[in-house]
Amino acid sequence: MGQEIVDPADIHQEADQYSLRSTLLVPATADQAFAVFSGALAEWWVREYTWSGPDALADLGMEPHAGGMLYEIGPYGFRTDWGRVLTWEPPELLVFTWQIGPDRVPVPNPARASEVEVTFVEEGPELTSVRVEHRHFERHGEAAEGYRQALTAGWHELLSRYSASVAAAQHPPIS
Repeated sequence: MGQEIVDPADIHQEADQYSLRSTLLVPATADQAFAVFSGALAEWWVREYTWSGPDALADLGMEPHAGGMLYEIGPYGFRTDWGRVLTWEPPELLVFTWQIGPDRVPVPNPARASEVEVTFVEEGPELTSVRVEHRHFERHGEAAEGYRQALTAGWHELLSRYSASVAAAQHPPIS
């Protein structure tokens, strides 16, 4: 209790040619951190990072099981699937495909998609280490290295917002 919102400078990132690893500590149990990451995408995902855009986006979600889809619902209820859950092991591990190409076009073939692995490790009471590895950028073809570089900033922004959502879920404002 009493943990402050994680400073964006506390999100550590390292990369190699085809992989990006980001780590941060969040003020929550692993159960709570997993629940916000997987069940509250619409609360922390950057709306500008969607196909619908910030004004037309209706919802973002993740079906909570292996084989479930990551999706966006846009104008008129139009749904776009942009990933598939490969591993669902709450509260420790989540792995999903990233079926969004460097040109922001959907990648229907999962063999041509990169992959995101998220691990949650409790470090103490209400303190969890979250590690996000976005890997296999080589599957995106010639634009792989540039895409990994662009997503380095993208994941930093996403995880900053995720951290704030976790903290807000733990300490809701008093009405």
